[in-house]
Amino acid sequence: MSRHLLALLAAVCLSFAPAAHAADWPTRPLTMINPFAPGGPNDVVARLFAQRMGEILGQSVIVENVGGAGGMIGSARVVKSAPDGYTMVIGTTADAINQSLYKVPLYNFATDLVPAGLMGNQPTVLLARKDFPANALQEFAAYVRANPASVQFGSAGAGSTGHLFCELLNAALGIKNVTHVPYRGGGPAMQDLIAGRYDYICTLSPTGKPLLEGNTVKGIAILQPKRSPEIPNLPSTAEQGLPDFDVSTWFGLFFPKGTPEPIIRRLNAALATTLDSPWVHDRFKEIVANVAARDERSPEYLKKLVDAEIAKMGAAIRAARIQQL
Repeated sequence: MSRHLLALLAAVCLSFAPAAHAADWPTRPLTMINPFAPGGPNDVVARLFAQRMGEILGQSVIVENVGGAGGMIGSARVVKSAPDGYTMVIGTTADAINQSLYKVPLYNFATDLVPAGLMGNQPTVLLARKDFPANALQEFAAYVRANPASVQFGSAGAGSTGHLFCELLNAALGIKNVTHVPYRGGGPAMQDLIAGRYDYICTLSPTGKPLLEGNTVKGIAILQPKRSPEIPNLPSTAEQGLPDFDVSTWFGLFFPKGTPEPIIRRLNAALATTLDSPWVHDRFKEIVANVAARDERSPEYLKKLVDAEIAKMGAAIRAARIQQL
């Protein structure tokens, strides 16, 4: 056989190698990186999806918690991993925030990770101290606008999702010059709201629900267009004069750049089947989360969401004049 023919055959074999590899995928266990500590909302979602997707794919999906730097350490590990479809990360709103919060992010969220599909989101609720002198969103806005020097809002820390969500809400309501009180974590912030030491907070719905049920705080709004079936008595922003306002903590699956398209599509199909499982819907209700709608599950949709969130969170960080880390 001539040297030329051998070279041609080798080239043909190499051209089919990625396709064959993708067609066989997965042949061994997968790793799902949760870039936050065990026990949090991300961890609950990770383990829920890992179990069901492992059953669908026929291979175990192992959850590994790799926390640090607001989620960047775990995501950066996936960015540096082999693009063979065996390592993925749960990307979140925090990834979008970190692109502007840090002077030198460990990765480019828009280009270094490839979206596989949106899993869902957890809505944000606006809570006020129990004796706050307003009950509805427009009353709340009017009171804060009239008393900016004496009103304060809290958060789990400067640059946290709750901080930026409140900054976005303030801007939408025309609220300016309100003092932000950053805490070292959500627990201390909620304790002081209950004690009435500051006026309001934007926090995840799973955190707010038991406080509302216990009547220890005042609910003003859920910061999305529709009410949540799990907190039915809390009016939405759309009902209260902000039809397009929507801030939530979302989560989706991402592979490292260069992962073959057939693998991305197969994982997306497994994700869609998982999202349609009644068991997953029931578990999402328990953690007051929304399952991604069918028209929101494609890699293309998640890519658009990532780009929009990076821009939105960057604008909020600049408007709040948060010092970059």
